[in-house]
Amino acid sequence: MELVKVSQQIQGNEVLSGINLSFQRGGFYGIIGPNGVGKSTLLQLLAGTAQPVSGSVMLNGGEMSEIPRKHLARKLAVLQQGGLPPAGFTVREVVGMGRFPYQSWLGGEEDDPSSIIDEALEAMGLSGLQQRRLVQLSGGERQRVALAKLMVQQPSILLLDEPTTYLDIGYQIALLDIVKSWQRQKNLLVIAVLHDLNLAALYCDELIALHDGKVASKGEPAEVLTEQLIRELYGTGALIVSHPLTGAPQIMLQPGL
Repeated sequence: MELVKVSQQIQGNEVLSGINLSFQRGGFYGIIGPNGVGKSTLLQLLAGTAQPVSGSVMLNGGEMSEIPRKHLARKLAVLQQGGLPPAGFTVREVVGMGRFPYQSWLGGEEDDPSSIIDEALEAMGLSGLQQRRLVQLSGGERQRVALAKLMVQQPSILLLDEPTTYLDIGYQIALLDIVKSWQRQKNLLVIAVLHDLNLAALYCDELIALHDGKVASKGEPAEVLTEQLIRELYGTGALIVSHPLTGAPQIMLQPGL
């Protein structure tokens, strides 16, 4: 997947400019940066839900805007910020909705998708909850349902917009462990907007730091997460240490007292 020369304007103000990025299948990319720098806008451009004012968004050499939406949904899935709202549908019904790109206009499929749905439910630890309604689930459980719904979509590209927001640390690790395992098994391209820099360093192969609508830094987590960059982006001091088990950079914040 390639993103070339993208700029986007909202209310007359340029949010992104001079963006030139490429994303390869099999990679896990994290988009980081302070609030208001264009992280979600970049994800919207990649998802095809927003169009660049200039430049283009290319998928396998073709303009993404020219790909029919239903066909695109077989290649690309998006986990929206905040996940699924409480609703009266059962877990299995919601997960099954992910098969929409493969259904005819009558709502059926040529082959029975039950095994695909069962596999996703099991992978997300939801088999025992499949007849429960979403209104009966916690926020973390609904987030797992949302991810299972994407699994049955069988995409090759997965876009995540702050997937760990509102989750406690146990659910954050569990969710990203599942995404990482899924990515490796299916050779997915994963692009995630992440606020937690320590999680980004633990799970992402490459980080893209945005600042003032431009790419401030790009590379492996150890190359991007420096004390100087943290101060430039977030205006705060930090000490960078290596994780004792993985070697990934981890940030220790310094109080400004």
